[in-house]
Amino acid sequence: MTDKLRWAIALGSLLLGGPTGWAQERVEHTFEVSVSIPTPSFYVIPADPNWIHREQQLAWNPVTSQLAGLRKFFDVRHDAGAIEAKLDSPAYLSTGVADAQVIPLTVMFNNVQLTHLGPVEVISQVEAAAGKRVLLDITAQPLTEAGYRPGSYYGSVNIMFNAVVPTP
Repeated sequence: MTDKLRWAIALGSLLLGGPTGWAQERVEHTFEVSVSIPTPSFYVIPADPNWIHREQQLAWNPVTSQLAGLRKFFDVRHDAGAIEAKLDSPAYLSTGVADAQVIPLTVMFNNVQLTHLGPVEVISQVEAAAGKRVLLDITAQPLTEAGYRPGSYYGSVNIMFNAVVPTP
């Protein structure tokens, strides 16, 4: 093999992406990035935003046969009035089958129980004007005296917040 032929093979290998060529392996990652910047006059936002769009698993304690709740903090503010809240629908976990077993959930926001029947004041006008960090506390209620029935349960909690403007 001549030197010119060896040189041509080496150059061709280089140009075609051989072991020492230009074509390298590539790894790409795509992920979503977002932000919601509230107006300074009214907001109800999670203090830790990393949990709100993810499924929250309630922990089961097999020793005590108890279901742990969910406790998360929210930062709230409304500079023109109080803040009301209500559930969009009853809060419960369900097995989702034809004869579905359900576990009712009690939803408390700033120590005020929420229902789907109508809005209730959860932050007074004075507290809202100053801004405050408050607790969302969701607990499961067993349906029977025997406790919870075995199964895989799923559900969602949808809370609607209203900025209440005082009437003159």
